[in-house]
Amino acid sequence: MQFREVQGDLFTAPPNEALAHCVSKDLHMGKGIAVPFRQRFGGVPELKDQGPEIGKCLTLVRDGRPIYYLITKVNERYFHFPTEDALRTTLLAMREKMLSAGVRALNIPRIGCGLDRLNWGRVTAMIRDIFRDDPVVITVYSLE
Repeated sequence: MQFREVQGDLFTAPPNEALAHCVSKDLHMGKGIAVPFRQRFGGVPELKDQGPEIGKCLTLVRDGRPIYYLITKVNERYFHFPTEDALRTTLLAMREKMLSAGVRALNIPRIGCGLDRLNWGRVTAMIRDIFRDDPVVITVYSLE
């Protein structure tokens, strides 16, 4: 696994590479980076048809690009916060989807750490641990 952090806009990532972000079970997507995901890719009914549950990874495909929606909010609603355990479960689910689909490049924001308030150092360690033996490049985009 290769892990790198860059400054810039996540939506400038190469169009053939996967994207991912965290959402609540209700798929509200009304704040933070979830808003441009909803605006750019739509698909809320398609996501709801996949049966959103906490710990699950939902997928949309747009122009051949997988877009992963990690259901991390423990109390189901958009204004609640995730736990590290919920994030770990969704990352493992996403990993399985990525490996089975042959996805080798993933672009993410600092998942779980903006409005969701998890500790980026701990989340980074978690991502590195989960993907440590996999042939994947993970690029984290930050506007800071």
